[in-house]
Amino acid sequence: MTHNDSYRRILNRMRYYDYQHGFIHRHIHQEGGWETHQEKCRRLILKAIDLYKPKKITALGSGWLLELPLSEMLERADEIVLIDIIHPPDVYRQTEGMKKIRLLEEDVTGGLIEEVWKIAGKRIFLNKLPSLDKIVIPDYSPEEDPGLVLSLNLLTQLEYLPLKLLKAKSRATEADFEHFREEVQKSHMRFLMKHKFLLITDTAQVYTDVRGNTSENKTTFIPLPEGQVNEEWIWDFDLKYSDYNRKRSVLKIYAVIF
Repeated sequence: MTHNDSYRRILNRMRYYDYQHGFIHRHIHQEGGWETHQEKCRRLILKAIDLYKPKKITALGSGWLLELPLSEMLERADEIVLIDIIHPPDVYRQTEGMKKIRLLEEDVTGGLIEEVWKIAGKRIFLNKLPSLDKIVIPDYSPEEDPGLVLSLNLLTQLEYLPLKLLKAKSRATEADFEHFREEVQKSHMRFLMKHKFLLITDTAQVYTDVRGNTSENKTTFIPLPEGQVNEEWIWDFDLKYSDYNRKRSVLKIYAVIF
């Protein structure tokens, strides 16, 4: 399944492709700083597979495949479905000829991106959306049984495109935006709780400026479950002072096999 041209234009106007390319450029710029995080993700993926022995694995937010131990997964499962809103061309090249792998392009918010664009995308400064009351947070409902679900650094990213647009196109308050983020995360968790899953997500981002001062922003707004395996660690997300305000940042990560 791939998106039609109209939907791709929406993603382009919402600058998704900049976001996608910016992510891999940040990874390269960190010069190996993400390796510990990626290795922990791969180890937990294999632990979940060994625990549940699924015939089918569905990876949500597969992205650039940085966290996926594909060769080991292919040895352990009959079918692997990689789902992302748009797969990078490099992913098609990497998986070409792998008969056990299917690539699907789906909005795992259940259609929230398109809904937000229709409601707010064409608004201008003089007619900003007065509130977020008309926005319904849909649930993701795939057409097939996903088997073991892998939610990889996705929970707090589902809101990224809609939230960025709404902050520019609405008069909503910070409390409204926080509630919106909470509802998007609740929707994703409702989907996961219907299946066996591995969830890996950031829960907070900790910033350190050039003077050594630290601050922390919460990124997860819902309670996270405890499962058969629970782990926490720090992801050295941006240690190069590469953002515009000269801050380094790390992410607090929580992982659960449920």
